[in-house]
Amino acid sequence: MRHKVRGRQQAAPNGKAYMLQVRGEFMRKATVALERSVERWLPQIVVSPLFAISLFFVYGFIAWTIYISFTKSGVMPDYTLQGLHQYQRLWSTPRWYIAVTNLFIFTSLFILGCLLIGGLLAVLLDQRIRAEGLLRTIYLYPMALSFIVTGTAWKWILNPTLGIERLMHEWGFSDFRFDWIVDPQMAIYTVVIAGVWQSSGYVMALFLAGLRSVDDELLKAAAIDGAGPFRTYFGIVLPIIRPVFFSSVVILAHLSIKSYDLVVALTAGGPGYATDMPATFMYAFAFQRSELGIAAASAVMMLATVVAVIVPYLYSELREGRR
Repeated sequence: MRHKVRGRQQAAPNGKAYMLQVRGEFMRKATVALERSVERWLPQIVVSPLFAISLFFVYGFIAWTIYISFTKSGVMPDYTLQGLHQYQRLWSTPRWYIAVTNLFIFTSLFILGCLLIGGLLAVLLDQRIRAEGLLRTIYLYPMALSFIVTGTAWKWILNPTLGIERLMHEWGFSDFRFDWIVDPQMAIYTVVIAGVWQSSGYVMALFLAGLRSVDDELLKAAAIDGAGPFRTYFGIVLPIIRPVFFSSVVILAHLSIKSYDLVVALTAGGPGYATDMPATFMYAFAFQRSELGIAAASAVMMLATVVAVIVPYLYSELREGRR
């Protein structure tokens, strides 16, 4: 009888210890599961406030601008829908046609100039010349500057009373003239010069990375077959670096559409409206002439242009990635 009582007294503590052990194991597993959940969701938790802010202040205001473009807003927003009236006003404004024409001229020459100069610089550096690192840094340096700095510097350089023209006069070339920046017919080309100067180095870096990715065995095989440098680059190298080429075109087109700061710093849209761009047009009508409706319509047209450039590129890239 005493042995039975003693056995029960010993079993009770053992049962309690077992329950404590089970509870401890459960708490340990729950803690591990909680830690794993936190590790899995922590990036989303950290990023979600920034994502929400971006969603509101970027895409929210894009949606608001699109809506305003269909209203009869003037000095203040008016949310009464008016259909395509603002777009009709936009395309009946002569200044808008000047801005669109200037954008076409600037974009075409800007992309062409950057591709040619950047490509030639990349081919030059790809020859493993001396001081390649120094030259690459020099060529890339303009890209480190903002368009405001670039525009201001070139405004001084191209100013007939301060820059190149005055320098040539002081050197004795009294008949030399380079007053494009004050010539309404030539002023847009000064914007092209400044833009190409700044962005060619960036294109050079992209092309150089593409050239360095080409297999040397292909180039050696082409040389053995008797292909010259011209045929080698255009027949072998360019098809291989085609994605780099299209990426450069898309980036440059995007920069050209957003060329507000360069134009403002260099010419302020002048002389007159000679260098007006859609971006400067939108700013002028929104904040100087208090025409929110037509300014919103011009902003939507710029957005549509950017989408028309980027979406086909993204589609082609995604399609290539699936293959």
